[in-house]
Amino acid sequence: MTITAIDRRDLEFQLLEVLGDSLLVRSRQSDAVLEDVFAAADRMASQPLARGFSMVMTEYRDYVTDLAWATEHFQPTGTQDSETEQDLEPMIAQADVRRQLLSRKAGCEGGLALCLYGAELLTRKNEHPDAGEREQAEKLFALLAPIISGWPAQKAAANREAAQRARASALDLLGRQVWKDQSHGLQLLIQRMQVDLQAATSDPCQQWALSLSETLQQAVRVTQSLGKSLMGGGSESVLANAQGYLRLFGHIMVAWMWLRQANVAASALASASSDPERHFYQGKLQAAQYFFHWELPTVAQDLVLLRNQDDTCLNMQPDWF
Repeated sequence: MTITAIDRRDLEFQLLEVLGDSLLVRSRQSDAVLEDVFAAADRMASQPLARGFSMVMTEYRDYVTDLAWATEHFQPTGTQDSETEQDLEPMIAQADVRRQLLSRKAGCEGGLALCLYGAELLTRKNEHPDAGEREQAEKLFALLAPIISGWPAQKAAANREAAQRARASALDLLGRQVWKDQSHGLQLLIQRMQVDLQAATSDPCQQWALSLSETLQQAVRVTQSLGKSLMGGGSESVLANAQGYLRLFGHIMVAWMWLRQANVAASALASASSDPERHFYQGKLQAAQYFFHWELPTVAQDLVLLRNQDDTCLNMQPDWF
């Protein structure tokens, strides 16, 4: 597979197969969609979308660089003492290297899917002929905007600017957006997710849908509990763990994006007519499996800390550092 800044096949898959009959794609030539998205984000002053794209593009670039390195660099197989050419194997032959690459692939391709979904909402908000559709898209985008901007930034926390962006996004999500219009945006989101959860009919996709549904239900219950605390005046203790809430919903959203991709890939794999096509769809399903087996379960800790409104960080005093 040719390695580029964004793999063209992945972009076509995301736009033409996953988003499908979307307004974003219908109203533009496919080759110009991504450029249009960047321009629209800038023109509409959609800083969350522009920032999310920027972080995801950096992660995508790092992924393809690592993939090229792992494919082109060799090491001894470890099966013999000699290091002749026939005893060497590419780095990608190591399972742990493939784990690292899967982590990269799951993060950047899942993040790209989330950004493109946000771009579709932004397009519907501004261009859909039906006022009701425009209103729903606006509410959904407002809810997802801090996740699109903040979730990728959390993964680059060593960068001070990214860390500050993640903090601001987390406070915006838990302090404002999730409660707007009596949480109508969250209700709309759950309805949209249910469509893809019910569309998961293949064996692995059904299991992943069940895992996502259970995590979503727990997140909703935690949200309700946090809402009651906020109404009772406990904003300080609730918002102290806002980063955990952003991470929780960020992982849920990217898991949803992977379920959407996996549903399409599982269906398309059966009719794939060439090895490159089969390999592409198998890679999508394996990356989805990685996210559901390795990444989504990690939010269990966030759920516990949020449910208990853990005060460890809140009660740490500046003079104690």
